[in-house]
Amino acid sequence: MKIFLKLFIVMTALVSIHPQMASASVSEPNVMDELNPFAPDIDQQLQDLDKAYFEATGQSPFESLLQITPFADCKRINCSVFALIKKSEQKLYLYVNQQLQSTWLVSTGKAGASETPLLDMHPNGRIYDKYSSTKHPGGDYKGLGNMPYAVFIYNGFAVHGTTEGNFSKLGKKASHGCIRLHPDHGFIFNRLVRNYGIKNVWVQVVN
Repeated sequence: MKIFLKLFIVMTALVSIHPQMASASVSEPNVMDELNPFAPDIDQQLQDLDKAYFEATGQSPFESLLQITPFADCKRINCSVFALIKKSEQKLYLYVNQQLQSTWLVSTGKAGASETPLLDMHPNGRIYDKYSSTKHPGGDYKGLGNMPYAVFIYNGFAVHGTTEGNFSKLGKKASHGCIRLHPDHGFIFNRLVRNYGIKNVWVQVVN
C-alpha cells in the first residue's frame, strides 16, 4: 500500500505539471454513452453494459469485488480512500490513508430533476475501465458526455471522467446526475478503487 501511495503522489504531480501526458490515454477507445441514472430502465441498461463490457474485454466490471479487503468495517475518512464531494463547492476532496491528497473540480447533476442525490456509502462494485460505445465508436467524441473510468456508487450514479467539451463546465452543476471529473482525475480515482478494493473506499456526497 505504501508503494502504491508513493506512485499515486508521483502520478498526481505529473498530471498537474504535464496534463497532456495523462490525457493521451483518453484518445483510446475507452468511452461509453453517459447514462441517465434517473431512467426507469436503468437496471436493464446497466446489465446490458455489463454484458457488452465482458464480451469486449473478458473481464467482469465487478472485478474489485474479488479483491481481499481486510478493513471492511471502515466508514468515511477511516477508509483507506475517502472521496468527499461538496455540491455547494463543486469539488471533490480526496483522502488517502486519512491524508488530503487532492482537491478536484467536479460537475454534479443540474439543479432540478437531475440533481445528484446525497450519498454516503461504499461504491457498489461496478467499475468500467475501457469501454467503446457501439453508438459512438472510436472514443474521441468531445462534448458527447462519455464516461471513461467510471466507478459506480449507487444504481446508475457514478464518479467518472468526462470529455474535453465538458472541461469548461467542471466546477458547475452540469451532469445528468453523476459526478463528472477531468479524465486524468477519474483515472486516478478508478485505480485507487481497484487497488484498495471497494470495501476500503467510501464516497460521500453532501450539500
